[in-house]
Amino acid sequence: MKKVKLCVLFGCLAVALAGCSREGSAAAGSPSSGSSASKKEVVEISWMFWDDLEAPTDLMSQGYARVIDRFNETYAGTYHCTPITTKLEEYEVRLNALIASNRTPDVFICNPGPDLNAVVEAGAAADLTPILNGTESDWYNSFTKGIFERLTYEGRIMAVPTNFAAALVFYNTELFERAGVQVPETYEEWIACCKKLKAAGITPIACSAGTPWCLSILAGYFCDRAGGPDNLARVNAGRGSWLDPSFRNGVSKLKELSQYFQKTAAGDSRDQATAAFYDGECAMLVQGSWVIGQINGANPGFEAHCGVFSFPAIRGGADPNRMIVKTDNLVMSSTTAHQDACIAFMKMFTDDEAQRYTAEVAGKIPVTGVSFDLDKAPMQLGYVQRILAGSTGTLGFYNESLATTEAGTAFDNAMVDIFLDLCTVEEGLQKVEDFYKKNIWK
Repeated sequence: MKKVKLCVLFGCLAVALAGCSREGSAAAGSPSSGSSASKKEVVEISWMFWDDLEAPTDLMSQGYARVIDRFNETYAGTYHCTPITTKLEEYEVRLNALIASNRTPDVFICNPGPDLNAVVEAGAAADLTPILNGTESDWYNSFTKGIFERLTYEGRIMAVPTNFAAALVFYNTELFERAGVQVPETYEEWIACCKKLKAAGITPIACSAGTPWCLSILAGYFCDRAGGPDNLARVNAGRGSWLDPSFRNGVSKLKELSQYFQKTAAGDSRDQATAAFYDGECAMLVQGSWVIGQINGANPGFEAHCGVFSFPAIRGGADPNRMIVKTDNLVMSSTTAHQDACIAFMKMFTDDEAQRYTAEVAGKIPVTGVSFDLDKAPMQLGYVQRILAGSTGTLGFYNESLATTEAGTAFDNAMVDIFLDLCTVEEGLQKVEDFYKKNIWK
């Protein structure tokens, strides 16, 4: 029986770190920040999440639901949490509306990078630094080294991570064998692989342009593989151009590869593209390792046929061993009247029980040094770990690594327009360039 301790694996994180089914009264539009206690003096808090906690097939969402239930049972008569759930695509709009109307949930989930910066700059996030450096220093010290890199704003820790994921290429080993193809290591080999799969009557890649960030995962990888991290740093700082040859090279490769997507990619959502993969309709899927819980929950038998490989290299390009990574993170409202309840709640997401579930059931990577049984964990997690162990560094989601949230949206939209043939590669990059000239490079 293999026991795993993950602290050592992620020293590279310090390099760069990445429908309302359970809603109660808080979900009806009245989050509990500042509310008075009930007759039993039970402190009520709210937590806002971007998925359906009753989802029967998403194992990570089920894990979060378990934390909610466990919290309410553990603190019965003292604290109680009512979740506010929404669809991922609607999450930011609804959260921003609640923040703007001074009804910020007590705790809410948030992406790292510009999304977190935006809620901090809006004054909606509590500074966790005094807590983590004070009474909760043991909690802080339990986390993996480097994990707070992208959760820090001007030296202040503004969020706590719950899990860690890497974006990789998932593939159907049976379909690869049927077509007689091998795992590609370079872009040229990847194109050759796609051609052989297509010739065998197999759709090579499932992708969602209907959920733009799914398409921009590929775009971001291609841009990084072509030009490396310095190019992005330069354009964010106003010292480079989106029309740089490396960006053109990377996005051109996205455009070329897109001819091997499923025919419905333009309108398919993330869930539809993922289903096309685990239902055996497509041979590959480029996604974060959070998809392991979704794949295995929806089609448990597919686990044995689901391999994982690193995003291929571009010959003559930059370091091919950098991984796109991200964490799910909890933010405490700056206006909550119940900090003690919120901290107790957030700690439960990162205690040993929750973190073991994260690895052994959902197949995501714990953010603490918890030991877990790799024999119990999904097979795909072992593949992800091995790839990460050989990585030389990490980067965030490309759209979450741009200067602002709006810049990320402009990038996503440009990639979709290029995919849909609404513009050329050069014209799409010019749109991003124009956005930066108007909004960033002032």
